[in-house]
Amino acid sequence: MSQALTRYHALHEAVRSRRRRPEVPKGLDALANKGVVLAKNLRARPSWLMAQARLVDTLAPSIRALPEASLDEQIREVRDRFVRGREDDALVRRALALTREVARRVTGEEPFLVQLMAALGLYHGRIVEMLTGEGKTLTGSVAAPLIAWKHKHLHVLTVNDYLAKRDAESRAPIYNRCLLQVGAIQQEMDSAARFDVYARQIVYGTPKQITADYLRDQIRMGQMVSAWAGRQQLTQTGSGPLVPGLQACLVDEADAVLIDEGVVPLIIARSRQEDEMSEVYRTAAALANKLDEGPDFKIDHVKRRADLKRRGEHRLEQMFDDLAAGGEPLWRATRRAEELVRQALVARCCYRHGQQYHIVDGRVVIVDEYTGRFLPDRSWEHGLHQAVEAKESVTVTADRETLARMSFQRFFRSYPFLCGMTGTAADATGEMEKVYSRPVVVIPTNRPLIREQWPLRAFRTSEAKWNAIVDSIVELQKAGRPVLVGTRSIAASEFLAEKLSNRGLGHTVLNALHDKEEAELILGAGHGRRAGQEPAITVATNMAGRGTDILLDHAAREAGGLHVILTEMHGAKRVDRQFIGRAGRQGDPGSSQTFVSLEDELVRQQAKGLARAVGRIAKGEEISETPGVGRLFRLAQRRSEAHARHGREAVLRQDDWMEKYLPGS
Repeated sequence: MSQALTRYHALHEAVRSRRRRPEVPKGLDALANKGVVLAKNLRARPSWLMAQARLVDTLAPSIRALPEASLDEQIREVRDRFVRGREDDALVRRALALTREVARRVTGEEPFLVQLMAALGLYHGRIVEMLTGEGKTLTGSVAAPLIAWKHKHLHVLTVNDYLAKRDAESRAPIYNRCLLQVGAIQQEMDSAARFDVYARQIVYGTPKQITADYLRDQIRMGQMVSAWAGRQQLTQTGSGPLVPGLQACLVDEADAVLIDEGVVPLIIARSRQEDEMSEVYRTAAALANKLDEGPDFKIDHVKRRADLKRRGEHRLEQMFDDLAAGGEPLWRATRRAEELVRQALVARCCYRHGQQYHIVDGRVVIVDEYTGRFLPDRSWEHGLHQAVEAKESVTVTADRETLARMSFQRFFRSYPFLCGMTGTAADATGEMEKVYSRPVVVIPTNRPLIREQWPLRAFRTSEAKWNAIVDSIVELQKAGRPVLVGTRSIAASEFLAEKLSNRGLGHTVLNALHDKEEAELILGAGHGRRAGQEPAITVATNMAGRGTDILLDHAAREAGGLHVILTEMHGAKRVDRQFIGRAGRQGDPGSSQTFVSLEDELVRQQAKGLARAVGRIAKGEEISETPGVGRLFRLAQRRSEAHARHGREAVLRQDDWMEKYLPGS
């Protein structure tokens, strides 16, 4: 009787346990992999990914022994099973082993075990962090065929047209052998060429290019007054939308694309026929120049906002009356007139030539503050761009009429499947999970990291800091070390280049003015020496190295490897890590050091009072040993990160509202 009772209780407990539904972690795979079994999601952890990668590695000997025809036949069979939706873990492992062998045969590159782990993370919809130099391009190219087979079309997004074209061309032999066509969207392509590229299974491009084409499709389709009219139009033109739907997306440099640029709205606009406001913007700039900061207005540099004080308002009223009496009625509308002057004040005080923008061929061109690259097709909104043009006394362009707009993060969330890779995703884990429901997986390095982190050096003034940087470069060059110096702006890179020239030091400058020559400058130019070769000196904005290897020669390696100098801390720790990661790649020797001053923009904007207090107790020009210096700069950086994060959260709330209440927008 007792045995029967025991069996009954055991059976009853088994039934109860089957009925219990496992708790689904919040935010996990909410946007992608719909319908995927929970167990698969939970298994896609670092330990599980590494175990699967080891199983893939055990298949290598048998697959390597396959003749060419047999390899092609197995690829075809695996592809067909993926297309029919019959893939399981065993088939995924075999497919990855096959693409790994294809890469080895057609390019001579064979992914390491950690790269297989990362490729599996991508396939399962993760954001993978691989340190700089660990081979993200190869990792993506062995994962991409599996994703393209499963989801029919895959968009691979990267930071610029050059990298998109380079990677599409260099990876094409792998994709073609895997029965896939690949192409890259480029700025200069016409509609017919774009239509041809988008029809391929794998498409490389920048977020700007693909999002813009997607929005243009929405504009075209929105102009169709009925389904029948739309069908007639498509029949007459002989083509449908450029972007045939959004299926899957793999984002290279995911931190820059998904986080830093994610909240930037892409706007499709057309210029108005007449530029009747150009003289108004010039007048507003002239009025702003007559006001004094402090007595008349105050500037919030963090929010980039100007607030008029009572004296400033009174002075402007008098100026507005004079202008109105002179026959300019617009200045009678005091509220609108004050808004124009406030924009002119923001342009004057918060937007600096060589930092936020540059003058190219007589035009104001925006500089991306995260990558240091030019954004020639973008302009600031609400008259700010025209205010900057008026300040610089260049042609004031006509304000434009917005036809369609969408933030990049809203666009990325439109993909049913999303994954990405970068060198610095761990610092944004919470945001990746909250905004995109993409867990972050940190991939171990293939070889131990031996890069040295030298102590922070802090100075009272910028002048003392720059002099110390030049002295440090001189000492490193004497030791035979190649040096990569990172600056936050074009102006800073040109300033340091001038100081190096005055000391007789040969160097290469890499910034947005040399964007097209980036790879050549890093790999082969610069006084006949590469950036990673003794004793080259490369001065660069933080654009340097995105997707470009800095290779060391024997002499440079023996001397201690590449040394990276940061001339100030960036607004986000991720950007510092990205730049420092240029040294010590794949187990190479290397080192890095950061130089800061109390006059740096970061502390002036985020911790001005504390910087003043530290300056009072510091002795001498170098204040590295002063108590609290390191904490001061870390605090300023955390405040900057928090401010940027809050701004992105505000855009996210707006996007969510638009998706909920304006689904057709």
